[in-house]
This record gives sequence, C-alpha cells and structure tokens, in this order.
Amino acid sequence: MTLFLTFITILKVLSIALGVGASTLAVTNFFVAIADGYIDETERRMMGVVYTVLRVAMVAILGTAGMLIAYEYGKNGLSGISSLNYALVTILLVLYTNALLMTAHKVSTTVGPALQAGSWYALGILLALQTLTLTDFTYTQFLLGYIAWLILAIGIINGIMTAVTPKKKYLG
Repeated sequence: MTLFLTFITILKVLSIALGVGASTLAVTNFFVAIADGYIDETERRMMGVVYTVLRVAMVAILGTAGMLIAYEYGKNGLSGISSLNYALVTILLVLYTNALLMTAHKVSTTVGPALQAGSWYALGILLALQTLTLTDFTYTQFLLGYIAWLILAIGIINGIMTAVTPKKKYLG
C-alpha cells in the first residue's frame, strides 16, 4: 500500500505542477493574443492546446486527490481529514465551477481568468506549504487567505489586461 500511496502522491504533485505551468501559459497566451485587439486562428489553436493540458491536469488532480483523501478518510474518519485536504477540495471546487462557467460564458472575463490563475497558484502554494510541513492552519485561516489571494489575483490580472489591451483611438 505504501508504494501505491507514494505513486499517487507523486502523480498528484506532477499534476499540480503541470496545471500551474499550463495556467501560466494560458494567461500569458491570452495577454499576447488580446494585445493586438484580435485573437487569430493560430492563437486560438495554441490556446486550445494549453486548455486541453489544463483539463488533463484537473482530472489527474481530482483523481489522485480523491484517492488520497479517501485513504485518509478510511484511516481516520471524517474528523481526521486535514484542513489541507479541505483546502484542496475547496480550490478544486472553485477551479471546476469557474471552468464550467467560463466555458458557458456565464462569468465575466474580469473575474474568470483571474479565478483560474489564482486558484492554480493557490494549489501550488498549498503544495509548497505541505512540502515545508507548514500545514497547521485552520480551514477558516485558509479561506481568509484564499479569498485575499483571489482578490489580489483579480487586481493583477485585470491590471495586466488593461495594460496590454489596445486603446481605442478617438478621431475628432
């Protein structure tokens, strides 16, 4: 069982790394694509490939995290599930819900991309905290930090979007 748990944990770590990297590329590609005011077919195709990689990472994280949390639950019961895993589930819920809403065009471009990028980086930060064994936070502390982080991400992403979006020229 230890070998299996080790393998699943490594796969989860690699999946989070893949997702954080692909998310960085997705946001960067988007900024480059909108800089000229038009997303051409080549840009759209490249962004599609990156979004596919993001989906693969999301499925892999969901599967591996689900197995690890199920193991933790089986061993310790519901009260034994760590705040770290509750935080992980919360971030995954935000990632999946936001991705579905973005696909359906039900979330603003001022919020959706920033929630995705902020959530992917939150997963990366969570993984770093776990590696450093700095996981003695409560779920409430996590939520407050996560909300503050997402507000910061919205500000950063929208600031960059404003800077790279072409300004309309007024004739007059």
